[in-house]
Amino acid sequence: MTPIAPQADPLPTLLELMAGDDDHPALVAPGKPSLTYAQLRHQIVSLAAQLNRFGLGRGDRISLAMPNGPEMILTYLAAATCGTAVPLNPKYTEAEFRFYYEDTHAAALIVLNEGIAAAQAALLPGMLLLRVTPQADGTLHLEKIGGADKPPRPMALAEADDVAMILHTSGTTSQPKRVPIRHRNLAASAQNIIGTYSLTASDRALCIMPLFHVHGIVASMLSTLASGGTVICPTGFNAMEFWGILKEYQPTWYSAVPTMHQLLLARAGRNQEAIATSPLRFIRSSSASLPPVVLEHLEATFNAPVLEAYSMTEASHQMTSNALPPGLRKAGSVGIGFGVAVAIMDEAGNLLSQGELGEVVVKGPNVVDSYENNPEANAKAFTNGWFRTGDQGRLDADGYLCLTGRLKELINRGGEKISPLEVDNVLLRHPAVIEAMAFAVPHKTLGEEIHAALVVTDDSITEKELKAYCSEHLAEFKVPHQFHILPELPRGATGKLQRLKMAELLNLT
Repeated sequence: MTPIAPQADPLPTLLELMAGDDDHPALVAPGKPSLTYAQLRHQIVSLAAQLNRFGLGRGDRISLAMPNGPEMILTYLAAATCGTAVPLNPKYTEAEFRFYYEDTHAAALIVLNEGIAAAQAALLPGMLLLRVTPQADGTLHLEKIGGADKPPRPMALAEADDVAMILHTSGTTSQPKRVPIRHRNLAASAQNIIGTYSLTASDRALCIMPLFHVHGIVASMLSTLASGGTVICPTGFNAMEFWGILKEYQPTWYSAVPTMHQLLLARAGRNQEAIATSPLRFIRSSSASLPPVVLEHLEATFNAPVLEAYSMTEASHQMTSNALPPGLRKAGSVGIGFGVAVAIMDEAGNLLSQGELGEVVVKGPNVVDSYENNPEANAKAFTNGWFRTGDQGRLDADGYLCLTGRLKELINRGGEKISPLEVDNVLLRHPAVIEAMAFAVPHKTLGEEIHAALVVTDDSITEKELKAYCSEHLAEFKVPHQFHILPELPRGATGKLQRLKMAELLNLT
C-alpha cells in the first residue's frame, strides 16, 4: 500500500486554485488572443456574477455543449464557480443530450456562438438557453437567448465542499452512473498531478484531450492552471495540425490516450523538424492501457520520457503514475500512488499482500464521496473507506501497480482466466499489426472463447500465421481462436476500445 502525501489544508475552490501571476499567460490558442491570469480570474468572477443575475446559483446544474478552446475553459470555470458544471460531448445526439439534461436535472445550457442544433433541440421545459460570444480581447459576452426569466440570485461563489461538476461513468454495460465531483476533490487531484510531474509556471501544457472528459479537465487544464503554467488549447485533437502547434507554441508536455499517441507516431516521420525543436520534457498517457511497444516507440521518436498514469472519473482523474526521471518508470506498469493510497483487495473486502492478484482499491481526498442517488452502486463500489476500481492487478516489490485488465473484461475460457491486455501486447509486437484488441465471444461448452480484432498493414496475412506467432509467446489456451481484420477498431468518445461490445458488433453473440 502506498502512503497518502500531505494535502494543502484547507483545499481551495477552483477559483482559488488559479495560481498564476497576474501578467503571466494562462490560456493561449491558435488564432485567438491570449489571456493572462488576471484576465482569467476576472472573467470567471464576472461570468459567474452574470449567471447569478440570470437566476442561477449554487446547487444548479449548468450544462455546457461546446468544442475545446479558451471559451470552453472560461465557461466551465464560471459555471463551476456559480453552480455545478455539466460538460457534455458536443457530438451527442438529441436523445443523448435529453437523457443527460433529465438525469442531472439541468437548469440551463450554455452554447458557443450559434450553438449545436441537437443540444438546443433537446432542451427541457424550464431550462435556460445561454450563449457566450468571444470578444476581440479574448473575453466572453454572455446573454440569455431562451427560457423564461428567473429572479436573480445574490452573488455567491462556490465553496470547497460544493459539487463543482457532474460527470458520468462510461456505462459500457449498464446505465451510466452520476459522479458528483467536489471542488476539494478536483483541487486535491490537481495538486497530486503537480507533485507527480513537478509542474511549475514555466510549463506549457498542450490540451488535446476533450474538455468534457475528466482527463482533459483535470490533467491538462486544472493542474496546469493550479501550477501557474500556460494551457495551450486548440479546438480539438487533429493529428495533422498537432505538429504546427508543437513547433509554434513549444509545449513542455502533453497528455493523451494511447489512440492519440499511435496516430501521432504514424505521422512523426514527416514532422522531424517539429520534434527536433520541441522542448517536451515528458509525455503522459492515461485513460486506457498503453501497450509497452507504443511506449517504446514514443520515447524513441520524441526523445522524452513517457509516463503512463492510471485514472478514473471517481478519483477526479489520477490515481497512480510512473515517476519522472531519475525516478523509476516501468513499461507495463501504471506506477505508484501520488497523494493516493493504493491497495489490492479480495472479493470479501480483505486487503491482500504484495504480489497477490485482486481488485485495485484506492482512497484519498481526490476520491469522490459516493455516486449520486445510487445506493446499490455505492454498496458495491465502497468498502471500508476504499473505492473499488473494478480493475484487476497486483503491486510489485517497489509498490508499482501492474494492471491485468477490467474485471468484467477478463476472458473466462473453460475456467482459465485470460487477460486481454496480455494478448493485445503480444499481437502489437507483430510487424504487420497496427492495432489489436482481444475480446470474449460466448461459447456453448467453454463459456467464453477468445477472439481478436486487428488493424494490419498487410491484408494478405493469414490466420494460420497469426496463430503461429501467438503460440510462440502465449500459452495455447490464450491464443485467439479467430482473428477479425478490420479497417479500424471501435472506440468511445475518449478513445477507449469498446472491448465488451465487440462480439455484439461483429454479430458473434
